[in-house]
Amino acid sequence: MEKLKFIFVHGLSGWGSYDKAYQRMPYWGMRNGDLIKQLQKEGFDCYAASVGPQSSAHDRACELYAQLSGTRTDYGKVHAQRYGHGRFGPDFTGRALIEDFEHSKIVLLGHSFGGVTIRLFSHILENGLEEELGEDCSAFFQGGKKNVVALINLAAPHNGTTAYDMYDDPSFDPEAIQGTRMENGMASLMNKADTPKDPLPVQDCAAYDMHIDNALKLNESIKLSKDIFYFSQPCCITKEDENGYQVPDKKRTEILYARTARRMGAYTGKTKGGFVIDESWRASDGLVNTVSQAAPLSDPSKKYEENDVPKGIWNVFETYDGDHMSLQGGMLVKNRIFPYYRDLLGKIVALSREKGEK
Repeated sequence: MEKLKFIFVHGLSGWGSYDKAYQRMPYWGMRNGDLIKQLQKEGFDCYAASVGPQSSAHDRACELYAQLSGTRTDYGKVHAQRYGHGRFGPDFTGRALIEDFEHSKIVLLGHSFGGVTIRLFSHILENGLEEELGEDCSAFFQGGKKNVVALINLAAPHNGTTAYDMYDDPSFDPEAIQGTRMENGMASLMNKADTPKDPLPVQDCAAYDMHIDNALKLNESIKLSKDIFYFSQPCCITKEDENGYQVPDKKRTEILYARTARRMGAYTGKTKGGFVIDESWRASDGLVNTVSQAAPLSDPSKKYEENDVPKGIWNVFETYDGDHMSLQGGMLVKNRIFPYYRDLLGKIVALSREKGEK
């Protein structure tokens, strides 16, 4: 049986093995050291992709394909004209992330917005993108490729996050909910980090895609494949207080997310498109609502059961007790994650063998 290749895709403001930052602080592992290397020592064939830190899911998916296939990034002629940016991006010719992508069986793991990226990537890979078809279009847009075995989404904003929408709702005042001086300062730093140095098209960036209305619309265009195993790992670091709000665990929450967690934990309202945000959206990992991490609302899903793992449906793991960066190993709050990933990848390998993936 051919060995599976595990491709890890980072989230918003993240970085991968093509980026210099990865040598200083590996996104996958952080303070625990390079998770990819640790898993490779265990016999797993693992790689860390690098896609646009603030780019849209579409642009990131195109970059991921170019990286895996060793080609020049093609965002699509129609897409580029629609959003007013260049059609072509980074060229990975001669420096592909993996060997022989076309004939490789791959498993995609996406953290945070990386989860949205790999969902769209796998959809286009199999189904193509009709509006981009033409004589000179990328092979990516032609579809027909079925070499993805499984998708694993980690703390992913399947349906967007109120971390963005609560600031657009006139019925809610986020500024009325303040954290400590340190929390406020770190939240400001995070906002600066998430602001791209070069302005991106308003409707073609990660910030746009993570608004709930836009995420739900994107979900409508992404189909589940009957040939792929889908998994999601929700995370939560908040608990309900005496007022019915969700507040972060002070000792175990990255200070970077504490103020946002408090605000999300107090918010209920309605999106511009009319989607109702009720109390079930208050629990979060500090950046993404836990309820949004389970599965796209338009897709079928079920609780993960070891002896019943069907394809074409989201298998939702039990909620992980940690904040948004806990599954990365933590930045200031160290979290030992190697056993988690060793077991997770082991499950996928065993499942693939059991189902006779070839």
